[in-house]
Order: sequence, then C-alpha cells, then structure tokens
Amino acid sequence: MTEHPALHPGRVAVITGAASGIGLAAATRFATMGLKVCLADLSPEALQSAAEQVAAASPSGKDAVLTVPTDVSQLASVQALRDAAYARFGEVAVLMNNAGTAPGGGPYEHIDRWRRVLEVNLWGVINGVQTFTPSMLAQRNECAIVNTGSKQGITCPPGDTAYNVSKAGVKVITEALAHSLRNEEGARISAHLLVPGSTFTAMTRGNRTEKPPGAWTPDQVVDMLIDRMNQGDFYIICPDNEVTTAIDNRRILWAARDITQNRPALSRWHPDYKAEFETFLNE
Repeated sequence: MTEHPALHPGRVAVITGAASGIGLAAATRFATMGLKVCLADLSPEALQSAAEQVAAASPSGKDAVLTVPTDVSQLASVQALRDAAYARFGEVAVLMNNAGTAPGGGPYEHIDRWRRVLEVNLWGVINGVQTFTPSMLAQRNECAIVNTGSKQGITCPPGDTAYNVSKAGVKVITEALAHSLRNEEGARISAHLLVPGSTFTAMTRGNRTEKPPGAWTPDQVVDMLIDRMNQGDFYIICPDNEVTTAIDNRRILWAARDITQNRPALSRWHPDYKAEFETFLNE
C-alpha cells in the first residue's frame, strides 16, 4: 500500500487535543513512525505527561516533541501554536484538528454549554483551518489536514443538540476544505474527515474505569485513520465492536431519506417509524 507522503519519517504533525484519547494515540503513533510531533492542549501539566509518552515512542526522543498549551477556541492561541510549530520544526505536514468537548445541551437549554461546545468543537476547527492552511499551501509539498467529526454530526440523534450542531459544522467545513484544495492550483494537501465510532476516552468514559466491550480504543481509531489516509479516503467513518460499517451506512441513508421522503424530523427515533426503521436496517 502507498504511504501518504505527509506521514513519512522526519515530517511534522500538529495535533490539538493531544494530551489524551485519540489525539494522544495519534501523536504516539506518528512519533513511532518517525514524525516530529507538536502537541497542543489546554493543560500544561497534561501536555507534559503526554510529551513523555510520545518522546518515549520516538526514535529521536525529546528532540522530536514540542508542547504548546493552546485554547483552540481563541484564534490568537491557534496562531501562536502555528508560529511555535514553524519556529521549531520549519514546516507542518499533518494538521489534526482534534480538540473537542461535551456536553452541550438540547435545543432550548444550557446556552452557556452551547457556546463552549461550539467554540471548541467548531470554531476550534475553523481557527485551525484558517490559520494553518495558507502556511501549508506555501510549502508547496504534500500535506494532510484531518478534522475529527462525529456520527452525531451526520445522523443527529436526539439529546445533545449542541454537540450534534458542532460536529455537523465540522463535516461541512471539511467537505468544503477538500473541494477548495482540490481546485487550488498547485495545492498538494489532502483533507480527511475522521468520524470515530464508540471510543473509550476521557471525554466518553463518564464514571467507568473499564472500557465497555462495544467500544474501540483510541489506538484502533488511529490504525484506521492511517490506513484510510494511505488509501486516499476523505470520509473515514470508524465502526466499533457493536456497530458495523453496514449498520452505519443504513443509519446514514435513513437520515438522508427523512428529507427526500418528507418524513418527520429524526424519524428514526419517532415511535410511528420504529418498525419501518428496523426493517430497513435489516434489509
């Protein structure tokens, strides 16, 4: 299989939300592959701990690791992250806009949490794309931008509407980014939408101390990310130990047909459509 040129040893990855979960798993894997890694997260203490793990995985040790405390919701902070990465390493080959937070709230509750979720999950990605893409284009070499979305931004289940909105926005901006890069003369940057399935991380674990049998580990998500980047895929929708790719595809198709068939909104969860959805899912 052809390896994505941005993933070659000696190149540089910048990862937000890198102190834990999928971000830390990606940072560690990239370091193992010989990439230099810039870790961005809110907590300096958490970053230091993460940096030790990543440095231990890198053939170049601490010399290949940089930590930059970053609030992705603040444009100036993301710009400082870019400046630090270029000052230390001279380029950015992989930008992974991965930082995220939850919970938000329903349509008419928790306005304060709505703002925080949108500022981190959506504006964090917008800030990253707007800040890094021009610099990466100016490099005139092969690069990749990975934005972490969610299935909740595609099928939009009831519950945490703010989170759904934020991740739906990530899907839209990443699709537009891929299109724009494809039509940018001289651009050699690929865009990828990473959509994890159920994954056991600090954000999702709640009060649990052991991974549920149905969930993937962050390492499994990163395995699939790298494999699918190497294949040149844009949509990287991960299954898990309970939800297969076939089930994901049927759920996504059902959601789209709410529009084309003029069904009630979110009909998958509407009692009048329960039996019809189950039949559709098993076809």
